[in-house]
Amino acid sequence: MTIRGHQLSFKSLTPFLLLLIVAFAALFAPVQSQFADSEGQYNAADIAWVMVATALVFLMTPGLAFFYGGMVHRKNVISTMIKSVVAAGVVSVLWVVVGFSLAFGETIGGFIGNPFTFFCFQNVSSGAPWSLAPTIPLTLFAFFQLMFAIITPGLVVGAVAERIRFTSYILFTGLFSLFVYAPLAHWTWHPEGFLFKLGVLDFAGGTVVHISAGCAALMGALAIKRRLVHMENQEVPPANVPYVLIGTGLLWFGWFGFNAGSALGANALAVSAFATTNTAAAAAGLSWMFFDVMKGKKPSVLGFCIGAVVGLVAITPGAGFIGIPQSIFIGVIAAVVSNVAVYYKSKSSLDDTLDVFPCHGLGGMVGMLLTGVFASHTVNSAGADGLFSGNTAFFLTQLKVLFIAVAYSAGVSFLIFKFINLIEPLRVSEEDEELGLDASQHNEKYVQGTLLVPQSNGRLEEVEAD
Repeated sequence: MTIRGHQLSFKSLTPFLLLLIVAFAALFAPVQSQFADSEGQYNAADIAWVMVATALVFLMTPGLAFFYGGMVHRKNVISTMIKSVVAAGVVSVLWVVVGFSLAFGETIGGFIGNPFTFFCFQNVSSGAPWSLAPTIPLTLFAFFQLMFAIITPGLVVGAVAERIRFTSYILFTGLFSLFVYAPLAHWTWHPEGFLFKLGVLDFAGGTVVHISAGCAALMGALAIKRRLVHMENQEVPPANVPYVLIGTGLLWFGWFGFNAGSALGANALAVSAFATTNTAAAAAGLSWMFFDVMKGKKPSVLGFCIGAVVGLVAITPGAGFIGIPQSIFIGVIAAVVSNVAVYYKSKSSLDDTLDVFPCHGLGGMVGMLLTGVFASHTVNSAGADGLFSGNTAFFLTQLKVLFIAVAYSAGVSFLIFKFINLIEPLRVSEEDEELGLDASQHNEKYVQGTLLVPQSNGRLEEVEAD
């Protein structure tokens, strides 16, 4: 079968056919009434705040696209940015169909949610509120959680940028969401999850989002191997540093929804999480920049931006459990740890393109452990006192959960990458890598000061603008 001279193959047909099947199946899902508040249990202020927080967390996805897109080579800007943003499409559909059920459905042994509890969002619109968010509708809780699920596979992009095939990344996004993210979310945030019952504290995703994404990024970098420029020790200049600044600003702004929104209400805990988020980011940005200056470098835009993001990562697990002053310490220490890790990574053969594991993986681990140190019942009565208050048992719980999360996310992610490589090569050809993924994967180019003129062969030719 051909369309406009293009020979269709089973491989090219499959993604659209799968989406078409889901679309037709959705026609038969029963339409349910929206939530009723006959008992007056919902709080308008909480609903308004969590809706705003949900939108803020979504904004982090294009923010991440700018952050990553500005740091890669100019011939890979578009391909890097779309990989972060396309997760909004893939994960949103999966979440409605089965992802929310796997993460927050009726537990099966504390390890995974029953896929039929909320299959195709049944019993969500008209269902009872989530037990830990009784003042907002279940639908709103589900979509707030969706935004976390969207950005997590998008974080992995930075480690495999400039060489991963787009279709392979799409498949990774789906498999990672179902087999890594959903189980970790269930274990950690579901009241019947086995890590929840152990007593782990992860306020907004240090384990579920950042450790899982960081470990998956490390496995992706190992599975897909090094870029040609990395093997030749060529320096890759950032395409657009102002993009990195824009991305950092959007991430920082959106992170207020990420952390403060995780209070799931307009309350004092949200205010505290908001404050610790900003403080840790500020301290970490300065820490990274000043640490570079101490090593003889000049203060750089990239240094401050990367450091600020590391601080945001590190404060995420403890944002609602620690005091505001302690967030300064967490930001400073996390930035130094990640900075040192980036230095030693640069001396190795590991090609984690944008340092996802040192920044998100290690940043999340530092945050988890320091939550175990500085958590306080004074901040959050539903939390615990940490090692700093004499509670060694809680710190050991955080440490144990860290090892479990690292082992699971790394192991399963590596298997996912290997499985995908059996179906379709993970990596583009050397010719396509040399040409750049913008042109070879998308027939598009990131251009400044030039025009793109379509040619008869379907390619775009770059010409100087008047």
